[in-house]
Amino acid sequence: MLKIFLKYAPTLFIISLFLIHVGSCSNNQEKKSTDLSSKKVLNIGLIPEHDLFTQKKRFAPLAEYLTDKLGVTVRLRILSRYGNIINNFNSMNLGGAFFGSFTGALAIKKLDVEPIARPVYINGASTYYGIIFARKDSGIKNGAHMRGKRFAFVDKATTAGWLLPMYYFKKQGIKNYRTWFIETYFTGTHEDAIYDVMNGKADIGAAKNTVFDRLVKTDNSLLEKLTILATSPKVPANGLVARSDLDQTLKEKIKSVLLQMDKNNDGRKALTALGAAKFIETNVEDFNPVFEYAESIGLDLSTYDYINE
Repeated sequence: MLKIFLKYAPTLFIISLFLIHVGSCSNNQEKKSTDLSSKKVLNIGLIPEHDLFTQKKRFAPLAEYLTDKLGVTVRLRILSRYGNIINNFNSMNLGGAFFGSFTGALAIKKLDVEPIARPVYINGASTYYGIIFARKDSGIKNGAHMRGKRFAFVDKATTAGWLLPMYYFKKQGIKNYRTWFIETYFTGTHEDAIYDVMNGKADIGAAKNTVFDRLVKTDNSLLEKLTILATSPKVPANGLVARSDLDQTLKEKIKSVLLQMDKNNDGRKALTALGAAKFIETNVEDFNPVFEYAESIGLDLSTYDYINE
């Protein structure tokens, strides 16, 4: 019996070491899996200012930068429609979102969110304004000329693509835009509204100037063929707001990271992808132009509920 044991002892020893190693790897993998699953996740919502691909390309470096600096996994959730980000803010478990001026004002009134910071673009602007435009060869110069034409809105949850036209119609004496125009519709993005007018699908459109300016850089024909008929007051650029019950320490850290990211190379790279130079602090008072604009057309943001027609 002893001879048999001695004969197979080396083999048994090797098998024992193998089993110990496998058990150790299994424990390590289980621990690693547990660590990953327990790591905090911060979901950040994005409105469809641009198409899905462009939004991901612009914001992905920022999400990676925040993940590294905050010690939490930052995930981007891009909404298909502007208003969806209000309706789904809680159901999607969003810790915050980059809202436009209108959706930001709406979220402040409906969701009690806290503005954190907004970008200052490379041209030095931290605000934008809405524009109403038509083709130069259309001869359209005012509301009277728009009768029987086609109007392209963006979304009923945008300042540039909805509030501005409503205010403009009121000032031009257009009481019911649905009967004034032969057709009205919603494009979903500012870019589509601009190109729909450019390509003749619509006669008049509304969008934000920052998107128009970005498109002009690669398509000079926009300046040659479109004319701007009206503009809105300046409103805050798309900025980050946080839910009111988000951990206060985390909120302060997010703000600090954003405000300091232009001070290091990785931060500047993420800012460049976003088309920004830096972030600045933002507060509720910055949205006053939107609150006042909405009030001027009789829109109560705290109860506003809409469906794009």
